[in-house]
Amino acid sequence: MLHSLYRTLIVLLLAGLAGCSEENTPLDQQLYIWQRQWLPSHAEALTRSRADFSTLRVLALQAHPQAGWSRALVDAELLKRDGRPLIAVVRLDGQLPQLDRAEITRQIDRLLADWRAAGLNPRGLEIDHDCASARLPAYAELLRELRRQLPTELQLSITALPAWLSSPALDQVLATVDSSVLQVHAVNAPQDGLFDPEQAQDWTERYAQRSGKPFLLALPAYGVALTENGQVESEVPLRQGGPRRELRADPEQVGELLGELRASPPNQLAGIIWFRLPLSGDRRAWPMPTLLAVARGQPLAPAIALQRQQRDGFSQLQLFNNGTLASQLPRRIELPARACSAADGLGDYRVERSDDLLAFVRRSNGRLDAGEHRALGWARCAQIDQGGMHVVF
Repeated sequence: MLHSLYRTLIVLLLAGLAGCSEENTPLDQQLYIWQRQWLPSHAEALTRSRADFSTLRVLALQAHPQAGWSRALVDAELLKRDGRPLIAVVRLDGQLPQLDRAEITRQIDRLLADWRAAGLNPRGLEIDHDCASARLPAYAELLRELRRQLPTELQLSITALPAWLSSPALDQVLATVDSSVLQVHAVNAPQDGLFDPEQAQDWTERYAQRSGKPFLLALPAYGVALTENGQVESEVPLRQGGPRRELRADPEQVGELLGELRASPPNQLAGIIWFRLPLSGDRRAWPMPTLLAVARGQPLAPAIALQRQQRDGFSQLQLFNNGTLASQLPRRIELPARACSAADGLGDYRVERSDDLLAFVRRSNGRLDAGEHRALGWARCAQIDQGGMHVVF
């Protein structure tokens, strides 16, 4: 009797320990690389992202109704040096009039052959096809054909839309693939915003009930702009002029959702994929300090600082944001200064000068992203007390 009781207690203890281990398992985090043209700045971005993101999902091939097929010009040597697992992403525009299975298969076969010839060995293939729910049965047929023809060791995944949750055909689609990626950003009309955390949580929980296989969640780390006629401008500037309405995924909102998912992950949720890898000069992606802070669950706050370069009484002044969150440009920056013979503001600032003070006054509204710097102005003074700086927002 005692031996039986001891065995029962040990089983319960081990089950409890296993449960704790599962609860404490961190969510995997991956990155989309979505640039069609690779730039020298990809090298730095990949280096800075390596420690935090396990896998790279790389836009490789696209099919559009008007433009036809096109390849993204990836830097194979850079990806080989990076060494992380790769998933090639093939985007089939949702407005394609039909899915030509034979041509799609041919294009994918050529892509995989060319990647392997370049020394790249993708672990998986992801199909990104934002079709209407009514077309899901035809999509499932395409995926079944692909699965039959692809090497068995190559994982097949898809992106999925929340709108598909209302369709019984979603089960057919999910049965054909090894895993899926639920996209919870940019799925409504752009005027409604890029991301709603409560809606995203609801979609994720509902999707977890439908998916019998592991899935990942695509979260936004970017913004877009809307033109006056409703066109969307993202990483590639549009030629159309005129004012823009900027929409950005709020890092604090996304971070709160990520914290909730970590604390209580839905069934089958395997990880997060961030859209997209930020490059220097990509003014619509979150800067790398913000993305890393959100991914790590670190505090988000701006930290405005002044950098002064001085030579022979001539000072060049720059504003830096050393924090993890964007900041509005300060309305006024005051610096105690003595014996100034000349001074001027640059860019967004003009200068006001008195006997013992330099005041740089903002001309127009603007923002300073995390990690960004901007010229403030210059001054020729006998002394500037940088430690006495006073900033007014």
